[in-house]
Amino acid sequence: MKESSPTPSGPRAAPANRRLRSVESFKAAGDCIGPISPGVSLFAMTRGQFSMIDATLWCLDQVGHAAVSIWTWTVADYEIECFERLRKDGRLRTGLLVIDGAARNKNSALLKRWQQGFGPESIRFVVNHSKIVTIQTGEYKLLLRGSMNLNFNPRFEQFDLTEGGEDFDLVRAIESELPILPDTCSGAEIYKASRVSDAFEPEQLAFFQNLLPFRGAKLWQK
Repeated sequence: MKESSPTPSGPRAAPANRRLRSVESFKAAGDCIGPISPGVSLFAMTRGQFSMIDATLWCLDQVGHAAVSIWTWTVADYEIECFERLRKDGRLRTGLLVIDGAARNKNSALLKRWQQGFGPESIRFVVNHSKIVTIQTGEYKLLLRGSMNLNFNPRFEQFDLTEGGEDFDLVRAIESELPILPDTCSGAEIYKASRVSDAFEPEQLAFFQNLLPFRGAKLWQK
């Protein structure tokens, strides 16, 4: 594992003065992340040897019971075991799942089990490709994000972990604004809830027909 020299910081440094670590990791999540401390900031390059679930479980090992949110595109068949492991972890005080609306068809049974564990309002349906986890306790506000999905994947992946700061607050603020939609909602309702159209002009979005609340072939598949 290659690691850059950290810069010094106080007990809870401002983002600009955080203890920044950069790691090239070939080992497990715990070896890559190391001890969790207030104000920690880590950037890592891996070969896909650990997943976002592994990183989350390592953090929970250190910070204990927490409120957790997970952003993912979908949960593929080979990821279900990893996902179920997290769902059943007794250290999750609350669990919020922010997932692409297409998962209603692919993962309906899994989503129902999540709601049974964390309540009927524990899922937000959006159009999503983000891979994010937040972990909040009385002391820590951890934000995990990267290219990795819930499973391990033997290829280059990048991973970031920060504690505290505006990045965590931004994700939490967006989560609080997402409407609670039933799994019977329409694609148009999911699209509206995601506010994608607020960031694009209509003619720009017309190119990406797969994102719009109507069916159409992707232009690159024609």
